[in-house]
Amino acid sequence: MDAPSSDSERDLFADRPSKRARHSSPKRPSTAGSLDSGQDDTKPHRTHTHNGNGTSQGADVAPKPALQPSIIGVEPLDEFIREIADFIHYQISNRPPDGGGTIEVEAKIGLLKDRASGQRLQLPVLVETILTPNAIDMRFESNMSAKQHQHFNKLLNDLKIKQQADLKIDYEHLHLIDNFYEPETGRDKIRVTRNEKTGEVRECMRKVRLGDLNIYSPKRFVDWRVSVNVEIPVPPPIGTPTHSRRKDRLSYSHQEFAIDLTQVTASAGPNSKPEVLHELEVELKNSEYLVAMAAKRGDASLSLEEQNAFDELIHAFVNNARILARNAAPGDGR
Repeated sequence: MDAPSSDSERDLFADRPSKRARHSSPKRPSTAGSLDSGQDDTKPHRTHTHNGNGTSQGADVAPKPALQPSIIGVEPLDEFIREIADFIHYQISNRPPDGGGTIEVEAKIGLLKDRASGQRLQLPVLVETILTPNAIDMRFESNMSAKQHQHFNKLLNDLKIKQQADLKIDYEHLHLIDNFYEPETGRDKIRVTRNEKTGEVRECMRKVRLGDLNIYSPKRFVDWRVSVNVEIPVPPPIGTPTHSRRKDRLSYSHQEFAIDLTQVTASAGPNSKPEVLHELEVELKNSEYLVAMAAKRGDASLSLEEQNAFDELIHAFVNNARILARNAAPGDGR
């Protein structure tokens, strides 16, 4: 995969014209690059006046005063964001007691597919929709085409290169090897992650899945899934791994979030043909901060800012997932 380079031949991140904020929301600063947020450009108000022969001509007029967000002066609750925040908060609050480990919250880009046909879901909805867990016989494929992977590689590299002072993005290129071992008890495999170049062990853990929430995006080329897991450190296992994965990962870090673009070469054994996958995910970096904010959610003894910090964190997390989904390139007909 390509690392960021300032002498890129092709510039997909030509600066956008500045956008005027919608009347119902405060003005936000423009962002670096040209990742599409999905927000429409607004145009100056024009009115038509009639001249003497009955024809009309456009005339620029001053914009009207900013509209109130509603008849009661506030924005209504965003049920989409709230549903995801409630889901994550529930999983954190109801995780197994005294199990140790750290909470992992991630959003993966992929496709929701019907199990019977193997085709992408086709549901009678017009816009991005959260699906009721276990209501549809489907699977989530956290993979994309090589073409889509290359597209995201270019977008993220250019965003890193053209970052503004208030949009600091850190970058790391990792080469990792995952080896998986059968556990002595339970069904969750043990994963040992090493630096491919040095052999240093970076992680040795057992991942326990708490829950998934699937988001179907009919207007986009991809869907996405929010997952909550517990990663529990364990002693290094003894024996032979059942399978392994080589990961060529580009990791972009911004504030509380990491965006990982990974090419995975998976092998089920010495005589099996390797499978190449392409993955993209957004992850909350600081588990301790996430859990601490979840504990303060709705606590009436705290300030409103502290009570709402968890929801604001999840709001930004969802925004990152949505931005990535909305900027996905067409796949290969999957």
